[in-house]
Amino acid sequence: MSTEDTERLPAALRTEALEQLLTERGLVDPTVMDKFITNYETNVGPLNGAKVVAKAWTDPDYRQRLLSDGTAAIKELGFAGPQGEHIVVVENTETTHNVVVCTLCSCYPWPVLGLPPSWYKDPAYRARVVKEPRKVLSEMGLDLAEDVRITVRDSSSEVRWLVLPERPAGTESLGEEDLVPLVTRDAMVGVAKVMAP
Repeated sequence: MSTEDTERLPAALRTEALEQLLTERGLVDPTVMDKFITNYETNVGPLNGAKVVAKAWTDPDYRQRLLSDGTAAIKELGFAGPQGEHIVVVENTETTHNVVVCTLCSCYPWPVLGLPPSWYKDPAYRARVVKEPRKVLSEMGLDLAEDVRITVRDSSSEVRWLVLPERPAGTESLGEEDLVPLVTRDAMVGVAKVMAP
């Protein structure tokens, strides 16, 4: 099979073939791999970040700690680990919008957002969002008013960014647990807004 043929195979098939080959050679234990995948899909991931955001929306003292020292405040809720050693949290407001990118690779705060989506790692997103953030956000479905200032935050191995999205109007009567399901990974990266139910 040529390299060209391999590139045409769907990623899932290539991944399965690679896993099978590594398993046959005794280099990978599928049970261990399944545990890692399950951990990042269910225990670690956007749900953790949503809990952080919902707490910040309902607890002003926590919100202040989160914006002052994101890593410590996130750790208060039990979320820590690899790729979460230094997380800085920035807040979106009516006049300021933050969006996150990693221009070098795909540095990402795994403990609160899980595995990065494929578009986050895509070279086109990484290059374009820095040069034309408003256009890229619009293409992703987020149209911001012209008077909203957009700041692009570049994650790195030294700092990973998390966006504290604006709390949507009409959710003032909702408690922390009710707010969690509203918060999306995309809103915590800054490519979407949180919508009221």
